[in-house]
Amino acid sequence: MKCISIDLDGTLLNSKHEITEENVKVLNELQAQGHCLILNTGRAYADVIKLAAIQKMKMPIFCVNGSVLFSADREVLFEATLSIEVYKDIFSILNEMGVGILVYTNHGGLPSTLPPLHEKSKQELDQIFTEFDYSKIVELKDLKIYKLIALVHPDQLAKIDEVKQALAGKFPISIASSHPNNVEITSNEAHKGKALLRYQDMMNLTFEEIIAFGDGGNDIAQFEVATTAVAMGNAPMEVQQAADMITKTNDEDGFAYAVRHQLGLLD
Repeated sequence: MKCISIDLDGTLLNSKHEITEENVKVLNELQAQGHCLILNTGRAYADVIKLAAIQKMKMPIFCVNGSVLFSADREVLFEATLSIEVYKDIFSILNEMGVGILVYTNHGGLPSTLPPLHEKSKQELDQIFTEFDYSKIVELKDLKIYKLIALVHPDQLAKIDEVKQALAGKFPISIASSHPNNVEITSNEAHKGKALLRYQDMMNLTFEEIIAFGDGGNDIAQFEVATTAVAMGNAPMEVQQAADMITKTNDEDGFAYAVRHQLGLLD
C-alpha cells in the first residue's frame, strides 16, 4: 500500500480554492487501486469540510499541520496542543512585535482562521486584529490551543524572520510558514511528517512508499519522511529545492499531472 499525502491550499486546490474535476478523478482512481490517501493541511477541520469535493470523499484528514488527526470516519485519533503557559508567553512576544495573531482552538479560529482572510485589505485586517479582545480566549471552557499564526502584510516580509528569531529555541514548538507572510506555531508534536508516521503506527499499517505533495514551507516536514516528495510548480524555490520532483502548478492540475505522467501511478 502506498501512502499519498496531499496538502490542500496551493496544491490540491487551485487559486480559486477549488478541487478540479481532473484532480477529483485522480483521487477516486487512486482510492480504487487501494492506496491510502491522506489530506495533510494547515487548515482547521471546519475549513476543510466546507469543500464540497471533500464532503464526498472518505479519507483521513490531518489538520493544523498535524495537530489534529481525523480518521476516514471523521473520528479524532490524536491531538497535539500548546499549553496555556506557552501560549501566553508566545502571544506576548508576537503582540509586542506588532504582527497579526490568529489562534486556532477547539472553539474555532480566533478572531478567524486563515482562509477567510485571503481577500481582505490591509485596512480590514488591521481592524480585525485591533478590535478583537484576545483576553477572552483563556477564559474559554476546556480550552485547547492547536496553533498560532503570526501574520504580516506582504510589504512587511522582513518581520517573518524577526518572528522566527524571537521564538527560536525558547519553546517546545514547531515553526513553519504556509505562505511567505506568515509563521505557523504548533506543538513540537505537531508536524506534517510526524503525523504520517504516527498514523502508520496507530493504524498498524506498513506503507511501501510515502508520496507527499505540497507547495508551502510547512510541507517540507512531510517531504522529510516521504519516499518521494513532489513540489508544485507554484511553490517557492526553497520548497522546490527540498523536493525530489517538481510538477505543474495548482492551476494546471499539477497533482493529477504528477500522478499520471511523472509518477506513473495510474494507467
